[in-house]
Amino acid sequence: MNGPVLQLLVLAGIAIFLILRLRSVLGTREGFEKKPSLERPADRRGPRPELEVIEGGPDRDITDHVPEKSDAARALADMKRADPSFSVGEFLHGARGAYEMILMAFEHGDLASVRPFLSDEVYEAFAQVVEQREREGLQVEAKFEGLNELTLSDAEYDSESTEGEVSVRFVSEMIWAVRDRAGDIVEGSLTERRRQKDVWTFARVMTSDDPNWQLVATGE
Repeated sequence: MNGPVLQLLVLAGIAIFLILRLRSVLGTREGFEKKPSLERPADRRGPRPELEVIEGGPDRDITDHVPEKSDAARALADMKRADPSFSVGEFLHGARGAYEMILMAFEHGDLASVRPFLSDEVYEAFAQVVEQREREGLQVEAKFEGLNELTLSDAEYDSESTEGEVSVRFVSEMIWAVRDRAGDIVEGSLTERRRQKDVWTFARVMTSDDPNWQLVATGE
């Protein structure tokens, strides 16, 4: 066996070894990942050591979203102590999907599909608007075009009730128009995007077995 061939065999053996070694460290990923939701995953009810605050060090799951030692940071830390499965990052991923789902249900007048995610007060407020549109013969055409911004704006925790509240600021773009009984557009446009800004507050009793968060307040 000549020199060049021997060198190629040696290099090939080294490459195979490195590939197998890298795969054992990184693992593999197959299929589609589960869509985020506002629910606490049923298989993550136990402690999550990777999210525990290291003594003397910040919890990046919190400080990536709010200033360290702020009131919001302390509230989020209390929520995590009450429910070790709570993750701020996962919550925000769920809030992203919930925002689009609830917003579109409201615009299309289909509140029944999102009723479990609305507090009684928010549901009544939304329902009054939907009923007013129906009485006036107005119909909304809306299409969600995407979310430009999602930031955690505030958090509060009640140690007595163990209820946590998280406020999230959304900036999105929509195609939005309102037609009257004759079918004429009386507000908005079907060709121009509309920027939508909202601050929504979600709440949940952190010690409850119910994983669902509810929308309890809306604003700008």
